Amino acid sequence: MGLFILLYTASNLDVQKYEKMVNAIGNVFGGPTQTIKVIPDSEIPIAPPLGNLKSDINSLIEKNNYTSSIKLEENSRGVTIHILEDIVFPSGSAELKKSSKIVLQQLAAIIKKLPNDVRIEGHTDNIPISTSQFPSNWHLSVSRALSTAYYLMTEQGLDPEKLSIVGYSEYKPLDSNESISGRATNRRVDIIIIK
Repeated sequence: MGLFILLYTASNLDVQKYEKMVNAIGNVFGGPTQTIKVIPDSEIPIAPPLGNLKSDINSLIEKNNYTSSIKLEENSRGVTIHILEDIVFPSGSAELKKSSKIVLQQLAAIIKKLPNDVRIEGHTDNIPISTSQFPSNWHLSVSRALSTAYYLMTEQGLDPEKLSIVGYSEYKPLDSNESISGRATNRRVDIIIIK
């Protein structure tokens, strides 16, 4: 409780009073004091804007009739492009379909103009898979994310330093896994343009 009061009080102090308080606390604990530089709000770096990203992707979706296969969402993480399995991968596979390469090429043309980092996430439904290539849904989801990221990097020129991948298996569904249509929605790759 004391720390909370101290922190609250510190948030209302000016810089000189703050430095005195830090020195006093350091002396109480017997340690050396260090001054933290306070950066004015005007100097705090702001994340690069996503510009017309949403409108460009929505135009792409409508122009190419991808409305049932690609969904767009913006949240605190950034802009997420949900690409459903039917357009990207054959069932139980991590090999990109020819049609998915066209979609990814079109998306890459928009995304690579941005300075933002991009994370590729692989997702599955809750129906277990057990093949020699994919012993579990974890393996399949990671392999799908990797296939997508590798294509975007090697074939479409996305900067590998800005790319990351993750597989979530069945554990981040968009819809209920109780229905066929829900499971179809959950089998997807998400491309997230990080804010």
